[in-house]
Amino acid sequence: MIDRPLFVKFIYLFPLLCLTCLCDFSANAQQNINPKKGDELLMTLNDCVHYALKNQPTVNQNRIDEAIADYNKKIALTSWMPQATASAGYQNYLNLPSSFSTFKGAFAGAQVGVFNYLIPQLNVSQNIFSNEALFANRIADLSKTSALQNTEATKINLVATVSKAFYDLLLSIEKISVYKEDTARLAKNQSDAYFRYKSGLVDKVDYKQATISLNNTRAQLKGAIDAIDAKKAFLKELMGLPEEKTFNVLFDTAKMLQEIYVDTLAPLVYDKRIEYKQLLIAKNIQRQNSLSYKYSWLPTASAYYNYFYEMESQEASNLLKNAFPYSLFGLQMSIPIFSGLKRTDNIRKSKLMEDRIDMDFLNLQLTITTQYQQALADYKSNLYFLNSQRENEELAKEVYEIVKLQYREGVKTYLDVIVAETDLQTSEINYLNALFQLLESKVNVELALGNISTAI
Repeated sequence: MIDRPLFVKFIYLFPLLCLTCLCDFSANAQQNINPKKGDELLMTLNDCVHYALKNQPTVNQNRIDEAIADYNKKIALTSWMPQATASAGYQNYLNLPSSFSTFKGAFAGAQVGVFNYLIPQLNVSQNIFSNEALFANRIADLSKTSALQNTEATKINLVATVSKAFYDLLLSIEKISVYKEDTARLAKNQSDAYFRYKSGLVDKVDYKQATISLNNTRAQLKGAIDAIDAKKAFLKELMGLPEEKTFNVLFDTAKMLQEIYVDTLAPLVYDKRIEYKQLLIAKNIQRQNSLSYKYSWLPTASAYYNYFYEMESQEASNLLKNAFPYSLFGLQMSIPIFSGLKRTDNIRKSKLMEDRIDMDFLNLQLTITTQYQQALADYKSNLYFLNSQRENEELAKEVYEIVKLQYREGVKTYLDVIVAETDLQTSEINYLNALFQLLESKVNVELALGNISTAI
């Protein structure tokens, strides 16, 4: 026999169990959400960053610059390869040139040569040593590295900017949720005040004050909703998302709260910053320029081979029948002796440019230190502010519920309810501002430390 009280409990609990299972299934379905909702893309912060790194026009321009630098390196290497040219020239004498000589004391001249010449020729040269070609190759290597670093710098700034824009958009979305809750709460308060007024328990002032508060919150809600489109457009611009595509953001506030912390004791290492690496390459390029000017006195040597297939004839119709080929091989070397002090002045100028880059290192170190100290101070301040606002929000909710209950009991005036409601809304907004300001300041700290990852 079934225990009746237990059976009755099962009957009552069965719908609740079904509802719980349904909620669990719904939660799991939301966790495995499809990345597309119709034609709308659903994107997390990582999705936005990865899309931007692949599609942002500025990044793609840097990739083109990398390819250009790669071809510049290949072009510089071709100066060490054999160079071959072919040419041909046709020549027809209207009057043959004369040759003069003295024979037995008499000066005489006679026309020599033929009327038609056709001379195809092949010229081959090989660079043996060239100071300019040597340093051009070295600089081409460094320029390619510089192009890669420029791309990396663009990516780092893009990751930071996209992250901040994403957080700014989330802040507006969360504010909308707060304003919607406030609007619903104030609408309920307005309704209660109206019925209390109709019942004669209070005068019309409470109802009017409730209406004023409700209208103000609705205006704030409308402003927050209107701001969404502009912030989405800015994020789309940063990502390089086409205009015809729409997207919405996916986020987990609880996960964000777990990711707000950063190591505030991490040492500041200058050479982790991409700007420092870029200066190192710039100085190395300038040093190569200095060495190029310093050794510009070295000789230039090359070898050459020329082949001529000379065809001659008195009549143009028979030109191709008579050929007299010949060829030659040679070495050539040139040494600069005096260039009007150009070499010395170039050396001094290049050394000054190296000294100037050293000053850039000093300025960069000062800038990085200031940037890090400012970012760290903002982070600590925002973290403290977040903790205080979290407590204020909890207290404001508790105070509001108490004051609202006391108002219904006739202990408090509606002005007290308005003050409690305003404090609650302010604390909620302050908490959201503190949270997202903290996330942005964390990005600034990571940027100052050189810890921004651009891996896709």
